[in-house]
Amino acid sequence: MSREVTVKIGLKQKDNKDGITVKALFDSGVTRLMISSEFARMNKFKKKKLERLIYMRNMNGIFNHERPNEHTVEVGLFYRGHKERLEIDVIGG
Repeated sequence: MSREVTVKIGLKQKDNKDGITVKALFDSGVTRLMISSEFARMNKFKKKKLERLIYMRNMNGIFNHERPNEHTVEVGLFYRGHKERLEIDVIGG
């Protein structure tokens, strides 16, 4: 039986004083960090256009049916005193 493990993390945009707290899937096995385009839009994340498209594969090796990734968002991530700046892929449009 497989169980999801989530952790609460803080995300903050560079130009914004306010951050948000979200649940993140811990050790999902993916090789890149991702958020949905809907989540990015709802939380007013500023998308940055990628120089080239990124085609994502599912865990079984087949290309994902969604469009390739065209954007990332730059965020500060906060977890239990740890902080770092990351670029996260925006998926789903």
